[in-house]
Amino acid sequence: MAAEGWICRWGWGRRCLGRPGLPGPGPGPTTPLFLLLLLGSVTADITDGNSEHLKREHSLIKPYQGVGSSSMPLWDFQGSTMLTSQYVRLTPDERSKEGSIWNHQPCFLKDWEMHVHFKVHGTGKKNLHGDGIALWYTRDRLVPGPVFGSKDNFHGLAIFLDTYPNDETTERVFPYISVMVNNGSLSYDHSKDGRWTELAGCTADFRNRDHDTFLAVRYSRGRLTVMTDLEDKNEWKNCIDITGVRLPTGYYFGASAGTGDLSDNHDIISMKLFQLMVEHTPDEESIDWTKIEPSVNFLKSPKDNVDDPTGNFRSGPLTGWRVFLLLLCALLGIVVCAVVGAVVFQKRQERNKRFY
Repeated sequence: MAAEGWICRWGWGRRCLGRPGLPGPGPGPTTPLFLLLLLGSVTADITDGNSEHLKREHSLIKPYQGVGSSSMPLWDFQGSTMLTSQYVRLTPDERSKEGSIWNHQPCFLKDWEMHVHFKVHGTGKKNLHGDGIALWYTRDRLVPGPVFGSKDNFHGLAIFLDTYPNDETTERVFPYISVMVNNGSLSYDHSKDGRWTELAGCTADFRNRDHDTFLAVRYSRGRLTVMTDLEDKNEWKNCIDITGVRLPTGYYFGASAGTGDLSDNHDIISMKLFQLMVEHTPDEESIDWTKIEPSVNFLKSPKDNVDDPTGNFRSGPLTGWRVFLLLLCALLGIVVCAVVGAVVFQKRQERNKRFY
């Protein structure tokens, strides 16, 4: 059971029990040797979640310190954020509120995993609530703005837990989780729910659940994975998996939320950061990771993608140059067929003349 609890923690099975929101223990002395050998290739990529991997300087854990005050150790908050003994409320269920909470310390881990225990709830009925939560790993902190209560044109990573469809023509089903990586040059378009700058996303029914809801963000060796546990089954469910992501070290973790004409309670119960024990090549170790520009090696621009109700990407609508290429190919095909047909017809005519 110890080995089972160790491997099932990330993505390939249950979200293991133990301490709330944390994975189960690592393999113990009774673990069969053949099982350890079988899992040997996995150990470098999966943290066992023990306390030595939990980075408390980047984690928000109950019991909170500073309840009833305007500050707390290791974390700053602003706007409508309210600290209670049970949760950090980024916004109340009121209109036109913005709030955020940010870690004091920059994170210099190359490989990490963040577990977020959160709750979005309110009195609004279907499509009469908003707007959602954003989780951040960015260069700047405590800068309010229009993107779920934080600044636009940011540097770094954002995960948006969006509850309201601003784009009435969208086919996606909300609530919806999406990912964006920015080097400061891109702007988040609320009117399109960030579709033009979205790298990937999935539908996730996390609002007004009667049980705990969790999200995990994992970044290791250029691979970004987002998973959810929303069904009260202690199971991680795949949401987003992207390779080719480059994120620098020295950025800050945070969370923010905003409401407009519609509102919700947006609560953070815990944010727990784990260090992933991953070996890097000498070339990777020689890189100054603080100087890396946030980027993604994507085969095609997110602007060339549109969403479908399942949260998957399909090819976008035909643009002018695509129509031109299709017509050109069709015309060339017709010409080739005509030439081949003429040659075949001529040869048949010559063959028929020989019999007369």
